[in-house]
Amino acid sequence: MSQATIAAPDIKTLADLRHRLGGIPLERVWFHPSPGTATENDVIKAEQRENRLCELVDGTLVEKAMGFEESRLAAELLFWVRLHLQRNNLGICVGADGMMRIAPGLVRIPDLAFISWDKLPGHQSPREPIPDLVPDLAVEILSHGNTKAEMTRKVREYVQAGVTLVWLIDPRKRAARVFSSVEKSVLVHADQALDGGTVLPGFVLPLANLLDSGQRPRPSLGNREALQ
Repeated sequence: MSQATIAAPDIKTLADLRHRLGGIPLERVWFHPSPGTATENDVIKAEQRENRLCELVDGTLVEKAMGFEESRLAAELLFWVRLHLQRNNLGICVGADGMMRIAPGLVRIPDLAFISWDKLPGHQSPREPIPDLVPDLAVEILSHGNTKAEMTRKVREYVQAGVTLVWLIDPRKRAARVFSSVEKSVLVHADQALDGGTVLPGFVLPLANLLDSGQRPRPSLGNREALQ
């Protein structure tokens, strides 16, 4: 199991650490173990003993930002991707607790990740808690605790590790930004659709269908008359 990357020598204060992690709220930064000394074993212990999901960044445990609505959206998107994979035998997908080592000392937990069969050793799902995997698609659903700098760093890390497609979905702005490289991205509005492209061929999901899936449809006039 890979050991954590020791914190950079330019980190001398909490402000330095917070800046390096993307200006995230300090309540998301764990200080036991001390920043710069955490390992993948600490990631596993946080999940098993405290039911808390933490990523490993620069030898530091960073708690994953997640809220009720973000969790619901991740589950909804997972349903549609899995339905597509049942019809198209392309690989596997994992949800918002799927930990993976995308680089030495770097553990990320996308809200959803798709991994094609060709990237899976033996063409089967790994059994270890933190597999050495780089997904084809990584999806992050933005929460209040996320910052622009944090997500910029995540996108860069995903792309540099070899992720082909990154979706950043912002429920509050009712939009998603789709990255095919660090420099190349497209903004998808609510009246447009998420497209799997060459990663998930044939997958198309109107963004509004995802964002509005938590609202109960209003009954039609005929249904209201039937209820009277």
